[in-house]
Amino acid sequence: EVRLVESGGGLVQPGGSLRLSCEVQGYGTNRYCMGWFRQAPGKEREGVAGIFGGGGGRFYDVTRYADSVRGRFTISHDKVLNINYLQIHDLRPEDSAMYYCAAAVQCNTLDYPPNWSFASTYSYWGQGTQVTVSS
Repeated sequence: EVRLVESGGGLVQPGGSLRLSCEVQGYGTNRYCMGWFRQAPGKEREGVAGIFGGGGGRFYDVTRYADSVRGRFTISHDKVLNINYLQIHDLRPEDSAMYYCAAAVQCNTLDYPPNWSFASTYSYWGQGTQVTVSS
């Protein structure tokens, strides 16, 4: 059974930082395609970061970011602990949302990189962690 559990959200002032964590069970021991999405009230779920790694002798991860967060968000994956992270710097009020991590079953160099930002790419989702940016 695949289980994703997010944590690390909270209330932070503009300009602050947070590190979101996603504990992964039952997935990604050899290869992983994982993404972080966010959804604000009244808005569609938005892909903010994706990562593809592991398997096939690959020693580095391939990452992707939405234009709106590039340079402020960093996605990473601890292969030993099997925890996915989203480090966020320079938080802005418009970053306020529920943040979700997700895992894709169709995980390969052909399918994942061009489709990382689509929610339909992912089969497994966590329950979300709330990020609120306000002074």
